[in-house]
Amino acid sequence: MKLRGHCLCGGVSFESRGAVHWVVHCHCESCRRATASPMTTFVSVSDAGLDWSGTLARFASSPGVERAFCPTCGSPLYYRGADRPDETHLYAALLEDPGAVSPEGHDFLEERISWMQPVPETRSKQ
Repeated sequence: MKLRGHCLCGGVSFESRGAVHWVVHCHCESCRRATASPMTTFVSVSDAGLDWSGTLARFASSPGVERAFCPTCGSPLYYRGADRPDETHLYAALLEDPGAVSPEGHDFLEERISWMQPVPETRSKQ
């Protein structure tokens, strides 16, 4: 599968070639704050098939976690965790065709905002 995406200003873009490991909605507080949204949807891909164009800014949001964003427009670009060193979690909303992937479930539902209701047809990842 080939996925392409870019930030708001177009200064950073990416292309992923290969299988998608999983797609989930994350409700954790850290992801909510990083994206200023009630949840975010991640697409997990292998680093081996992922190419970037443009300059990325990086931030260690907690021990073993790196988040990247566009230094011009501020769009969040990815999440990487030391617990999964060979994969990157891309933000589904950045894809040129976000409909090319379908969320399989939810992660960190216990941290969700009370008014944020899970999508019924998906399951909890935990």
